[in-house]
Amino acid sequence: MPVTGIGGLFFRSKDPEGLAKWYLDHLGVGAPEGVYIWNQEAGPTVFSPFKEDSDYFAADHRWMLNLRVTDLDDMVAAFQAAGIEVRADPDWNVPEIGRFVRIHDPEGNPIELWEPAPPPPA
Repeated sequence: MPVTGIGGLFFRSKDPEGLAKWYLDHLGVGAPEGVYIWNQEAGPTVFSPFKEDSDYFAADHRWMLNLRVTDLDDMVAAFQAAGIEVRADPDWNVPEIGRFVRIHDPEGNPIELWEPAPPPPA
């Protein structure tokens, strides 16, 4: 019987409550304190181990969270207004896959934001 989706993402934090609030406030990810379920929209999820020496994300991190978004430009503007550094590289964008930017949470964890390309016309 196959897996039907990702059931959770668990990681260590120096300040779990503060970091959970940051994710909720800036990304809308998670749920208010005491609520543990975040209902996401259906859509594609990429599950892809990378080579040990990949330069796709920082070598000092074993993982990078990639979040699917619907309006990357608005999110970038909101991050910049909040003083959150946004990295964009045109080489990351692939017309048939979508557009990407990267940020880091307050503890330095990398987060990639992905606005999927619209589906091709039928």
